[in-house]
Formats: sequence, C-alpha cells, structure tokens
Amino acid sequence: MVRYLSLVVVLMLTGYVEGLGVNWGTMATHKLPPDTVVQLLKDNGIQKVKLFDAEQSTMSALAGTSIEVMVAIPNDQLQVMANYAHAKEWVRRNVTRYNFNGGVNIKYVAVGNEPFLTSYNGSFLNVTLPALQNIQNALNEAGVGDNIKATVPLNADVYNSPDSNPVPSAGRFRTDISPLMTEIVQFLDKNKAPFTINIYPFLSLYGHDDFPFNFAFFDGDATPVVDTATGIQYTNVFDANFDTLVSSLKAAGFGDMPIVVGEVGWPTDGDKNANVGDAYRFYNGLLARLAANKGTPLRPGYIEVYLFGLIDEDAKSIAPGSFERHWGIFRYDGQPKFAFDVSGQGQNKFLIGAKNVQYLENKWCMFNPNAKDVSKLADNINYACTFSDCTALEYGSSCNNLDANGNASYAFNMYFQVQNQDELSCNFQGLATVTTQNISQGTCNFIVQIASSSTFSLRPSPLVAVVLVVLFSILLL
Repeated sequence: MVRYLSLVVVLMLTGYVEGLGVNWGTMATHKLPPDTVVQLLKDNGIQKVKLFDAEQSTMSALAGTSIEVMVAIPNDQLQVMANYAHAKEWVRRNVTRYNFNGGVNIKYVAVGNEPFLTSYNGSFLNVTLPALQNIQNALNEAGVGDNIKATVPLNADVYNSPDSNPVPSAGRFRTDISPLMTEIVQFLDKNKAPFTINIYPFLSLYGHDDFPFNFAFFDGDATPVVDTATGIQYTNVFDANFDTLVSSLKAAGFGDMPIVVGEVGWPTDGDKNANVGDAYRFYNGLLARLAANKGTPLRPGYIEVYLFGLIDEDAKSIAPGSFERHWGIFRYDGQPKFAFDVSGQGQNKFLIGAKNVQYLENKWCMFNPNAKDVSKLADNINYACTFSDCTALEYGSSCNNLDANGNASYAFNMYFQVQNQDELSCNFQGLATVTTQNISQGTCNFIVQIASSSTFSLRPSPLVAVVLVVLFSILLL
C-alpha cells in the first residue's frame, strides 16, 4: 500500500493491546484538517502515528503532542535518497528540524513502502538499500540515530515457501531478491531497527474462491493446516504468513530480529468479501489475540501491529481492487463504521468520531426522471465515475442492488460531491438534477461530502477508465 499514515493505540487500561496501530491514509479528494485528525487520535487514546510522508501541516499539527511519529519517504524519492547529501538534507528538513522540546516526537523513518512488489518490475531494487543506509547514517551523524531508526515496510511477497513444501517452516526470501534481502536484514540488525512487514488475510480470499474462508479469521472455525516439519497446527493465515517470515529470517541468520506488522486489516466495501460484518469479525479476533500477547507459534509473545487503516480514501488507486478505497475503521468524514474495542476485551463500542466536521449543504445530484434522451446515459455515468468514486456499485458491494436509475444517481452524486456541489456539475446533458431530499437507499449511502480546502478530482489511468466503461455498461443492462 502507498502513501499512508499508521498509528499505534495505547490505552492506559488494564489489558490494553500493547503496541496496537492503525494506518491513516491521506489519498482523499476532501481531507479532514490535520488538527481534526490529531484530535481524533487523542480522543481515542492513540499514542503513535506513522506518516507516509513528512507533510508540514501534518507535522505541525502533531507538534507538542505526546504522539510518537514515524515519518516516511515515498518510493518516488528513493532514487534521490541514494545520494548521501540529499539524504542528509532530508533528515535535516524532516527530522532534526522538529527535534526540540515541544516539537514532534519522531521515532522511525519508513524508507519507501513495499518497494519490492513484483508489480513494480524491479524499479526500486537498486535504490532501496542505499537509501536505507544513507538515511540511517544521516540520522546517526545528526546525533539522533540511537533513538530514531530507519526501516523499510515490505509486502509479504518478499518471502514464500516452495510449492513442493508450502509450510511456514520452509519459508525463504524470494529467490530473485534473496541476496538483497539478506543485506537489508544485516543493516537493520546492525542498527537495532525492526523488520517491517505488511500482511493481508483479506487478500488471501480476494480472487481465490477456493481459499478456505474461515482460515482468514481468528476464531478457530477453520480446519487446521499442519506443518509436518514442526508438527504445528495453523488455524489462520496470519499466523502461517508471519511464521513464514520468521523462518525466512532464521534461514538468513537473523531468527530473533524484531518484527513490526506495518499493515493488517479488513476493508468494508468494494468486494463481495469486503463488508462491515467480516471486518468486525476479523478485528474482534485479531485484537483479542493481541491483548493476550499470544503471538504466533514460532514467535510467541508481544507483536507490534498497525491496523489498516484509519479513514476511507476515495482517491486511492483501485488497480489492486475496488476495496482499496474502503480500508478505514472510520468513514471518509472521520465517523466510526462499526463497534470496536482497542483493548481486545470484547467490550465493543463505537470509537469517538472526528469532532466539528464541516459538511457541504444537504444537497444531492440524482438522475432526472424527466430526461427525454437517455442514449448517452452510459457515457455520462462513465465520466462521473472516472472522476469520482463509484466502487460501492460493484458486485457484492453496498450499492450493488440499485436499479439502472439508481446507479446513475449514485454516480452523478459522487461526482457532484467531489466538485463541491457546483451546480454545473449536476447536469450531464440534462440527465441529472439537484435535490434536497436524501436519496440514500437501504445499505447504499448517498454521501454529502465534507468541506475541505484540499480538493481534487480523481484522475485514474486509462486502464481504470476502460474498466469503468465496461463495469457501468454491464450495470445498465
């Protein structure tokens, strides 16, 4: 996942989940003000945050708080950070600049995010390690390296077990990057920095109808998978995946290296398996296990985990899947989606939502029932969805049961809201009209967008646009 902010929740209660975190993504057309988000974190007892950049307004909002911060360097800056002078300047501008009494409590620097994804075709293979080395060395030279560590959040595809022996104990780093991974692990170990990994049980289900559904959760309903080499029985994919990493580190000579789970969570829309019920089930099981400090079979005890994510992001790329815009435990406006107990004690209640959120007027854009010529309806729906978020209309999603006119209304309204309810954005060649009546239907919420000074239109790649054309042609049949 790219450009995200992670947080760690620490409640001063008996039995709290130590080191629990949540990723806060900022890829939204209408962003909540940083001060509002920082207050949201404080209201819910969140003590640590991870930024996936070092944007000044966010850093300023965090200044003077007790919240620990992980700042980050996006993948597109790794090449620049491979130059030590540039790395030193980045550390000066984004770390030591805030290192004063009443400043920002920075603890980690994330160097890139999942840079070795196979979909990147090796784009960052030659620059990630030099960037990591230069950032940590610059931190050391600045005199803050003992307290601030550089790490590289990696996707779980950097390791695997062979097809001939698909068990956790056979885990090894991916053959094409094994020497590089060994060098990275050696450097992390030398500087006492953690190995950061992102694990997604949801993705085990996505597109794999033969995957045992219950194995994605933690409530023990799955048929155990036995690792014959160790005799260990695995009842969920998270444990199996995590222990595959433990075995990979052990094979590289660093079996005791600290591991941080940088991302783990469950989306609530955009796919047949992405819904509030399954998200509730997943988090309920995960948090209970974390509260018990059970760990995994090969790494029992405490695990630092960052949930993914904080707030839905309507401008995030949907190339991996439409669910990408729906990972938040909070809605786009900072309001909670479902009951949640960060203590892991099963005392689920709604988290405290963002306060003093300013919304646009109670106006919606809908299909004009008096429209005479609907021959260009499909083209207009495609246009609306190319520049707004219509992922809730997809198969199995919250708005999948709308009729053709409902699909059109949803698409038109999402575009209308992205455009800050500009009256001219609700015309669509006479196919749309503005209404002051809430046109939400059942589980399908027709939103009123928040007022935000930082707005922009979604502009997906041509491939995404083609996919949307096909999707909404099907919806209109």
